[in-house]
Amino acid sequence: MFQFNDLREELAQYLDHDKIAKISQAYAVAATAHEKQIRQTGDPYIIHPIAVARILAAQRMDFETIMAALLHDVLEDTNVDKESLAKEFGQTVAEMVDGVSKLTQIHFESREEAQAENFRKMLLAMTKDIRVILIKLADRLHNMRTIDALQPERRRRISRETLEIYAPIANRLGMHNIRVEFEDLGFSALYPQRCRVLKARVRKARGNRKQIFKNIEVELKKCFKDAKIPESAIQGREKHLYSIYRKMRSKNISFNEVMDVYAFRVVVPTIDECYRILGLVHNLYKPVPGRFKDYIAIPKANGYQSLHTVLFGPYGVPIEIQIRTQEMDRLAENGIAAHWLYKTSATSVDKAQAWLTNLLSLQKSTGSSLEFIENVKIDLFPDEVYVFTPKGEIMELPGRATAVDFAYAVHTDVGNSCVAAKIDRRLAPLSTRLANGQTVEVVSATGARPNPAWLNFVVTGKARSSIRHFLKSQQRAELILLGQRLLNVALRAITLTIEKIPQETMEDYLNGSEYTDLDMLHEAIGKGERSASLVARQLAGQANQEQAAFGEEGGAMHAPLTIKGTEGMMVKFAKCCWPIPSDPILGLMSAGQGLNIHQETCRRVKKLSPDSSKTVAVQWEEQPEGEFQVELRVEVRNKRGILASLANAVALAGANIDMVKSEDKDGRYTSITIIISVHNRAHLARVMRAIHANKSVSKVTRSIGR
Repeated sequence: MFQFNDLREELAQYLDHDKIAKISQAYAVAATAHEKQIRQTGDPYIIHPIAVARILAAQRMDFETIMAALLHDVLEDTNVDKESLAKEFGQTVAEMVDGVSKLTQIHFESREEAQAENFRKMLLAMTKDIRVILIKLADRLHNMRTIDALQPERRRRISRETLEIYAPIANRLGMHNIRVEFEDLGFSALYPQRCRVLKARVRKARGNRKQIFKNIEVELKKCFKDAKIPESAIQGREKHLYSIYRKMRSKNISFNEVMDVYAFRVVVPTIDECYRILGLVHNLYKPVPGRFKDYIAIPKANGYQSLHTVLFGPYGVPIEIQIRTQEMDRLAENGIAAHWLYKTSATSVDKAQAWLTNLLSLQKSTGSSLEFIENVKIDLFPDEVYVFTPKGEIMELPGRATAVDFAYAVHTDVGNSCVAAKIDRRLAPLSTRLANGQTVEVVSATGARPNPAWLNFVVTGKARSSIRHFLKSQQRAELILLGQRLLNVALRAITLTIEKIPQETMEDYLNGSEYTDLDMLHEAIGKGERSASLVARQLAGQANQEQAAFGEEGGAMHAPLTIKGTEGMMVKFAKCCWPIPSDPILGLMSAGQGLNIHQETCRRVKKLSPDSSKTVAVQWEEQPEGEFQVELRVEVRNKRGILASLANAVALAGANIDMVKSEDKDGRYTSITIIISVHNRAHLARVMRAIHANKSVSKVTRSIGR
């Protein structure tokens, strides 16, 4: 029990005897459970949970958190179960321990999937009790302090995970001290050689900087003394190793450029004094334009508050100064832990809770745990941009956020229906990157829906997951509708309709298959996983057991499916032969991708046998809607301005150019490939005549997939 004595002394400074007694009971259970276990360092395993509890005790966490810290590995590594923990220590402690424990009973396809699912489990536990993440951070911190005992490959993997996930989470929760230690320990373990070289360079640079640093400090103290501000308010501030390394990498600058900045922190009692000192330092040295940030008026996402300014100092060196109150300084160093450590501000806890609430909505709209963790990583970017709604409310978004990110931050429905944006009262593309201080207004329309192209530029996890969720839902709805249409056509081919099939027959068919309802059957047909003609014959009682066992034979359907041109994502027009209305067409089912429409003369269609189960008879509606892409090859004589004249001819014929590509043939002639949008073959003929009317054009042909 001697390992527990130091922890007990720490706890005695802020907890009463009864609570320490309960913690001792938790220690006894943990010590017994881990009795025969040894860590990679060679120490008894119980050393680890005690160390985790001491880290949390230093932050003055409550007794339930300390108990959960001591017990945090018993569910995962011993025979103790959750029910016995709840019975002995209460449901709250049991839930916290379970939230930190990994999923060990489920088989995963890969290590990445297991890690992602464990991370998702922990974050969901955090939304119920934020203390779960504090235990996990303390657990990871002690593991990083003892990481040298691990094999190199495992050491690198854990260090990379710490730098990519746990350090950003600590930063997101405002826990500066823990983030810095995570980053320096992770950097040292992941890049040991780089760390040693950088550490030596920093040590040498400090010696060269001492006199300049001292001169600046003397001038600042003299200025503050004249203004009757205590000298003790000024603190020198040094960048930690990983911060220097990251800045060199991200900004592609040399070590000397990073170390050329002299940083100071000024901590005073009140907010009024913060702004007063800002005026004093701006009067002493000239400020660098565009380098002032007021995080007091507009705090960071993690609750961080401070004034930041960069000045032109003596000898032309830049001076970086942070000005904050004592409470802001405590919050900046400890983040949400300051709520327990100082029993003062709950600002950081509120901010963290808002972030966790956002994560909860994020996980509901993501399909896999890997996708979820990808979106969480996006949301952990430290840079922020602050914009205003038309009503003057401040919205906080990650750096490089767009108008679409703003729309989804307002509400998911607003994002799903947005069609345009007004930035500072001027219409702007939805892909526009937002800047600090802009006023953003979203223009939405009933019936509008997300564009898959938005995924190329949105940066927030909420926007990305909401778009994907909508597209998946839309895709499933379109697959069901396509499958329904294909099955109806197949039934009509054997003089049946879905309404004429008895309910009992349909139920018997579904019970004998893997589909729980008719929608699932329609979806499978729409995906191309099930032949509509075979399903139709089975429902009609015409398919024998051998046919069913043989698979998807049965040939193309005789009654054609009509194509409008507006079916959605699951009816695609092939890019190999570019079919347009009035072309003879045939459909090919592609598993998981729906129906692809080809010209009958397309080489891909010709490779299939006439009775292939992949083919679907289709025909155009009398008046198809929308525009259809078609590829043209134009041979022209080299001449200045030829592309402009071709574009003008296409436009005058009422068509749009979607893509242009040119290729020199022999110096005199150039082959130009253009993709245009037309309504039908008659429209295409008008466009081709307009192009051919140009005297520099020698030949115009259409790509038809032969």
